[in-house]
Amino acid sequence: MRKIILAVALCLALISDNALAANFSKIGSLGPGNRIHGMDISRWQHPYGAAIDFKKMYDAGVRFVLIKGSDTIDSSDAQARKYLAADRSAAQAAGIFTGFYHFATLPDTSKTTILIEDAKAQAQKVVWRLASLGGYTNQDLPIALDIENNCVRGTLANCKRYTSKKFVTLWTQTFLDEVASKTNRLPFVYSYPQFLENAMARTKSLSKYPLWIATYGKDPAVPTNQPGLKKVGCYAHAWSKANCTPDWQIWQYTSCGIGSKYGVPSARVDLNVFSGDENQFAQFTLGTWQPTPKDKLPINETSTVQIVQQNIGNTLIPSNFVVDVSRPDGSPVVTGTIDFKSADTTMTNGKQDVVRSSSGRWTLTISNLQAGSYVGYIEYIDETGTHAPSTVPIAFTVEQSATPSPSPITKPTPTKKPAPAPVDTCKNQIRN
Repeated sequence: MRKIILAVALCLALISDNALAANFSKIGSLGPGNRIHGMDISRWQHPYGAAIDFKKMYDAGVRFVLIKGSDTIDSSDAQARKYLAADRSAAQAAGIFTGFYHFATLPDTSKTTILIEDAKAQAQKVVWRLASLGGYTNQDLPIALDIENNCVRGTLANCKRYTSKKFVTLWTQTFLDEVASKTNRLPFVYSYPQFLENAMARTKSLSKYPLWIATYGKDPAVPTNQPGLKKVGCYAHAWSKANCTPDWQIWQYTSCGIGSKYGVPSARVDLNVFSGDENQFAQFTLGTWQPTPKDKLPINETSTVQIVQQNIGNTLIPSNFVVDVSRPDGSPVVTGTIDFKSADTTMTNGKQDVVRSSSGRWTLTISNLQAGSYVGYIEYIDETGTHAPSTVPIAFTVEQSATPSPSPITKPTPTKKPAPAPVDTCKNQIRN
């Protein structure tokens, strides 16, 4: 019996070594600083729908490409879906290893339960997306989570609310654990050292996940250069080592790569290097995952709409509705949006603005409504066909506001401002 066990173990070891050796042969030449060269791409590398020449990319020394595969926001997610499958197939056919990343937008909530539900819903979207590609092959790197922003209300330029370090950490941990448990591979974390220090807690449970770090201005062709270092002192985050260097696996060293050099139609492209040698790189490509039927994207899955809060305004003050949409198991839907439809076609539907608060929760703001009683419904629609459409009836009355007395408006003479000088965003970056 012992001999049989030893023989089986030896066979498994040989299979693993052979898989590794096969991967060695595909990695081939090295990039700047004798590091394995890679890039990441999204719809921006497809201007006007132009295709990428992955053979030219391979010939230029690129051995891995990380493709934007999904996004929290539906409109951006649709753009990612448009190119993902074709880019992955063409890149692998050219001998380039692939991976994909999910761009995260965190939920606008103060409730832990909603935060966790949102993280699991976004992880589910990623798993479904990977399943639609057939799962992992031995030419795939693990999925990456792109988390670089903790603004949850407003815009980056004018943020109204940031979520806490505690919530960023919990959301990230939940997402990573969920993806890992469903795909049997540890996903990467992509971010900047400043964000890792300021917006995430330093925990051992996070540090087990490989790090893809963005640091510009240092040339990876210099072997001693390392990303994620302060001029003075250390960045203190989950991946920080005692000597101040981060424990990184992929370094995004510029956003100013020369697209035409690599067969990319856009003027610029992000470039990356891998931290280790071919053996270490091959380790990240081991472990396939084939989705089961339950892992695959549902089609027209039943959904349920619920109005959880409403605040009816008047003809001058908008009306607001907070709406939840759930899956059959009570978890939030992953994609889709909502709107209001009046049953009376002679009544206006008003000007509608929908803001996603978290997965399956939206705030619908309706302005420019006429005075009167409205009977209609709030509908949920999902252009992907993942979740079935559904509605909830609603009735409300909009009162006429008091008409304010008009005041004369004196328009000042505008002062002509000089045009701002053009900014070279690549001034301090590597242009490879």
